[in-house]
Amino acid sequence: MKQRLLNILFWSVISAAFIGPGTIATAASAGAGFGYLLMWALVFSTIACMVLQESSARITTVSGKNLGEALRIFLFDSKIGRMTVYLILTAILLGCAAFETGNILGAVAGVSLIFDLPAWQITIAIGVCAFTLFWFGSVNQIAKVMGLIVAFMGLCFLTTAIVIRPPILEMFQGAFIPTFPVGSEMLILALIGTTVVPYNLFLGSGIPNTQSLSEMRLSLTIAIGLGGIISIAVMVVGASIAGIFTFESLANELAVSLGSWAAALLGLGLFAAGFSSAVTAPLAAAITARSMLDSNRGSIEWKEGGLYFRFVWMGILMIGIGFGIAQVQPIPAIILAQALNGVILPLVAVFLLIMVNNVRLMNRETINSNWFNLLMGLVVFITVIIGISNLARALTNLFEIQLLHEDLIFYTSLFVSLMISWPVWRLIKKVRIELLTEENMNDDNESNGDN
Repeated sequence: MKQRLLNILFWSVISAAFIGPGTIATAASAGAGFGYLLMWALVFSTIACMVLQESSARITTVSGKNLGEALRIFLFDSKIGRMTVYLILTAILLGCAAFETGNILGAVAGVSLIFDLPAWQITIAIGVCAFTLFWFGSVNQIAKVMGLIVAFMGLCFLTTAIVIRPPILEMFQGAFIPTFPVGSEMLILALIGTTVVPYNLFLGSGIPNTQSLSEMRLSLTIAIGLGGIISIAVMVVGASIAGIFTFESLANELAVSLGSWAAALLGLGLFAAGFSSAVTAPLAAAITARSMLDSNRGSIEWKEGGLYFRFVWMGILMIGIGFGIAQVQPIPAIILAQALNGVILPLVAVFLLIMVNNVRLMNRETINSNWFNLLMGLVVFITVIIGISNLARALTNLFEIQLLHEDLIFYTSLFVSLMISWPVWRLIKKVRIELLTEENMNDDNESNGDN
């Protein structure tokens, strides 16, 4: 039992990575704007995260190769493939650097709801804590510490949500009956997109673990499920306010209705979300860079205390601290990161779907079953829609004009996703048939040789 709890704590690093200030702001805004009607999107996004993260971790558990190494092995033979690998790496590093500022500023905002301290002092304190954890802790230790922080964050938001006493029937209806209120399309995609992010797939595949396949699946499912429950609790808390959502307005509303302790819990939860993401983003960047650039697999420079590994996480952390002290969001970098992630998320999701159907990388027992392919295919289809939508939105922000109406962006993304799905599905079917046929022929040849 103790080991199982430690395994769940270990995989809670994924929840720590996706429950950041952006997720809290998005979930709370959805609650403030639409009540519990969009809760089903959080339920779906949690399931989608489970499906993709399990597939990514399964590749590592079965083949011994993480997602980055698999990308390099299968794509590095061609010039276009090498360019794709470097594009993915660039997008992951840029995205982690750009959003690290938001993570740190979110943690600062949480502390500021409780204590009246200068923002730059809080930023430096957060940076020093994160740096110390990175410098003296191993990846496994960091993962377990993040698990504890997620547990604390969950306690804060769940306690507040329970005290609010939300209508249980409305919550169940919102969680299991999909609805699309007018003007909610992009917010639905945002709720899913804040949970299913590309660098988490590399993080979950790259952190070392010795768990069996069944134990990994169980622990990962429970850890991500708890993260989904926390996100739902945030939506419940957001639904308690009227008007436009801000962290300050939510804190004031909670203080009036429940007491100052509720506002303090919100601040602590927001701090935990920001700090955990501020640690996992540099960690994910370093793990992704190692998996794609360490061709020797285990070179000294890329070990956890090695020069290159430290250079990556330190660079991401310092960028976040610098912009955090200046209290400035690096908007151009964030827009560029959104655009690149709009390309990378579909690429990585489609590649992941193909790889878990590849017998040469996996084996007959661990490739996707037909029903899991259907479920994963739906998830990948949605991620393609999210990716294309994020790309379109980033382009409209880049040129500072509304090139396309959001409804048009959504339906265009849906059409393009449908166009992409058919050839991908045919490729997967072809790969499964060819490789399974090849194995059957080899088995027949071995049988004939024995006879």
